[in-house]
Amino acid sequence: MYSFDYERPSGVNDAASSLGEDDKLLAGGQTLIPTLKLRLAQVGKLVDLAGIDELKGISSNGSELSIGAMTTHVDVASSAEVKSGIPALASLASHIGDAQVRNRGTIGGSISNNDPAADYPSALVALGATVHTSKRSISAEDFFVDLFETALEEDEIVTKVSFPIPEKAAYAKFPNPASRYALVGVFVAKSANGTKVAVTGAGPCVFRQSDMEAALDSDFSAGAVSGIATDASGLNSDIHASAEYRSNLISVMASRAVASA
Repeated sequence: MYSFDYERPSGVNDAASSLGEDDKLLAGGQTLIPTLKLRLAQVGKLVDLAGIDELKGISSNGSELSIGAMTTHVDVASSAEVKSGIPALASLASHIGDAQVRNRGTIGGSISNNDPAADYPSALVALGATVHTSKRSISAEDFFVDLFETALEEDEIVTKVSFPIPEKAAYAKFPNPASRYALVGVFVAKSANGTKVAVTGAGPCVFRQSDMEAALDSDFSAGAVSGIATDASGLNSDIHASAEYRSNLISVMASRAVASA
């Protein structure tokens, strides 16, 4: 690990103002710390968000669920508000990584990193969530841009994520047995505005499966999506799974998610 400076501000504005060109924010550190340890990255300063209490916590008003950016996965998984409002989100969080990752990793850190195999992006897109930052509010579909890329500016900090509470929702994933990252994960959510199906792990970035959405709007059943194929061109292909295998998994995971919902 290369040497760097360390700062632990007590407020969001202090954190944003202290960021320099070569500095990085530290949330849960589940990707950043290993990267630094292997000397795959070098930073001038780490700005640790762990001391900012306003970034933590979960609340619900009956129609919307709000989760602070520094809320850990284990807190999302065990929250009574999440289990009551969006149980699928609590279930998703309970299967991220292992116990150590769930106790350190945060929702804000996960979505800001935008790993193509992360679980949360599919939930945000399918549920029509809004990402709130130190500067503005961004819809989930505009927030996730491409592989490890988001709409965040250099000095912009995620403060919370708000989720409209759906009528039905479920998440199903086929995990890598070692990392527990999603080879393919599908989040299905039904609301008064229709059904959304969001896929993670299969492509460079989370995406919606519009053919499945149309089918579920007509018939919300597992059978309605089981025969719908996803074009394999553009999907990820690596040592873990080919693009064609991931394409098939999308149909399987979508069917399981609908059946669970």
